[in-house]
Parts: sequence; C-alpha cells; structure tokens
Amino acid sequence: MNLLDNIGQLVTCRAAGRQGDIHPIVDAALVWDGPTVRWVGPRADLPSEYAGATRFDASGSLVIPGLVDCHTHLAFGGWRAEEFEQRLLGRSYLEIAAAGGGIARTMRLTRAAGDEELAARATGFLREMLALGVTTVECKSGYGLDREHELRLLRLYRRLAASQPVRLVSTFLGAHVVPPEFRDDRAGYLALLADELIPAVGREGLASFCDVFVERSAFTLDEARALFAAARRGGLRAKLHADQLSAGGGAELAAEVGAVSADHLECASDAGIAAMARAGVVAVTLPLASLYLDQTPAPARRWIEAGAAVAVATDFNPGSAPSYHLPFALTLACTRQRMTPAEALKGATIIAARGVGLEQTIGSLERGKAADFAVIDAPDVTHWLYHLRANACRATVIAGAVGWAAPGFRLTP
Repeated sequence: MNLLDNIGQLVTCRAAGRQGDIHPIVDAALVWDGPTVRWVGPRADLPSEYAGATRFDASGSLVIPGLVDCHTHLAFGGWRAEEFEQRLLGRSYLEIAAAGGGIARTMRLTRAAGDEELAARATGFLREMLALGVTTVECKSGYGLDREHELRLLRLYRRLAASQPVRLVSTFLGAHVVPPEFRDDRAGYLALLADELIPAVGREGLASFCDVFVERSAFTLDEARALFAAARRGGLRAKLHADQLSAGGGAELAAEVGAVSADHLECASDAGIAAMARAGVVAVTLPLASLYLDQTPAPARRWIEAGAAVAVATDFNPGSAPSYHLPFALTLACTRQRMTPAEALKGATIIAARGVGLEQTIGSLERGKAADFAVIDAPDVTHWLYHLRANACRATVIAGAVGWAAPGFRLTP
C-alpha cells in the first residue's frame, strides 16, 4: 500500500457536475495499491487503516489525474516542415494536398519506413508525452492507406502497448483520404475498407474504433455511413474527423450513428452542436491544429453552453499539428477558445477518457480506478496553465508505478 501526502491541491476530475467542476481538495492525500486507487481525500480524514502505508512526499505540489490525449496520429514516417513554410507564404492546406503534399506525402514516407524505425520514433514520442503527465494516448492508423501498411501500423501499436508504460487505445483510420492508386477507383477503395480491412481489424482485435475523415477533400456523409455500418459488424465503435475545413454535416452524422466522439468541429453548424449534445457525443477540440493552420478554433463556449462535453487533445501529426504537448494545447484552449483552466483540464481527463470509451477505468482519481496521476510543480490548476513552462511535471505515475520523474525530484519513500 502506498500513500502520497503533502499534496498542496489534488483535483479528482470526477464526472459529476459541469465541465468546470474538477472537485479540488486542498492538503490532500492519495492511497493506491498496485495499479488501483484505494482512497483519496483531505489528509486530515485519512483512515487509520492506511497509517502504515509506504509514504511518498508530494512537496506541496498539485496532483491531477493522468492526462488522456484522445486524438493522435502517433506513428508516421518523416516530417512536413516545408509545408509549414508554404502555409506561412499563403498556400492553403487543400492546395498543398492537391499538389501531392499533406496526408499523401506522409503516406509515402510511412510506407517507406521500416518497422523498427517507426517503433523507435513512436516510443520516443510516448516517452516525452509521459514526461508531460500524459498516461493514455489514442493512436490512429491512416498513413498506410492499403491493406499491408494499415494493418502494419495497428500491429505496431499493439506491440508498443506491451513494451512501454503509456496506455494506448488504437483507432483504425483507413478512411483518412483516398490514396493515389485508387484515385480513379474510389468505389474500389471503399470496398477494400468495408469488405477486407475493417473485418480484418475486427478479427485480430487491432482497434477499438473506426474513424472516418468526413470532408470535401476526403469522404462524404453517405460513404461514412456505409463504413460505420461495416465497423459495427466488425465490432468497432465510430469516431469522426468532422467539420474541420467546411460545414459538411459531420457533427450531425456523429449524433446519427452514435459516435463516441467527433473531432475538430471548427466549422460545425448550430444544428450539429445541438444534435451532438443531445446524443452525448464527445466534442474533441484540437487547438494545436487550429493554431498551425491559422484557423478560427472550434467555439468551445458554444459547445459547453449547449450541454456538450468538450475534450481537448493534440491531434499530434507531422503536418497540421506537429506537437504532442498536451499542456500547451490546454493553455491554447483557454486563450483561444475561452475555456477556463478547470474546463480545459476536465476536457483532458475524464471527458477525454469518455472519448476513448475508458471513463470507467481512467480519467479521474477515485476509489477503484486506475492509479494514474501526475505531480505538477504549481499551486493549482489555474497557475499551472497560466504559467506555461517547458515542463512543470515533476513526476508521472501510471498503473501505480513511477513512469517518469523530473531531474532533482524523486517520488520516493
């Protein structure tokens, strides 16, 4: 049994209440046994049965649930820095894609990369995410775009899940764009996805979700409906890239098919916002992507006021969001989307956990849930996200074990 005390403030981020209700406890204590939380509350109320637990000193720090990044494209080959400069000089995302850049360029680089290269890169990214307090990462395929390489990416995620501490949740994104070899046979690619790839992913248990990019440059509403029907048959739940570059009805479709989440949503209609709120679909906002593409971000306040649950994630990828710094994304959610620090944090903990279907296991610090937490060098959540630093995380614990500790800070008895 382990006891973390001398906690300046602990936020449980329980699901109860509104988006900004993170349930803070001042002068708190946390007890865990192996991978499971056993007790959390004010230190003065610590039950006597835990008095003999191995004690760890939080040194007056802030303690938060392990962060959940519920939208990433973790494994890919190469980078696309030249496109960053092109956008600065006035070329649009769609213009770059039409010229062979964008997702198609990353597809070519990913197919050319070896398994060990992809694994080493992704492992390095995960190690640095852990040092930011991130304990769960959703990871999408979508840069293979054929049978061989899509399955290769998902098998890589399964391998990584067993070889490093960060919890991974895999999503099949074969419907990212139509690959160049199917440019003149769109129906053939849709058949490959629905009749071969989705069933194969389901049989091997390689993913929990099927994602579709619903956009003028990607897939239509009717195509997405057909793919989600195939996903249901294969045991995969629906996710959407929706209404990122235009208002295409993606939010409405997410509500219609009972998706777990719809992500991006910069251009979602009022009807789509209302439909998703009624249906309980998590709205995942991606402020880093909006920043890099110089877009007006999703109007988080409108979503919250409509009663939707709003998550915050990075969209980490080599083109439109080449950063996995989730705390920075939370600060952007505050400054560009008018979320309060508490609302943003809840969006990257229990609400993000809903966005990957794991809200019963992770995302909050409660008895019986996973002992995933981060120790932050700040007095409270507002100060942490206001005073943006290279890394304010002192230590990250996942499944009860110390996964990372900052130099000079030892979470030891």
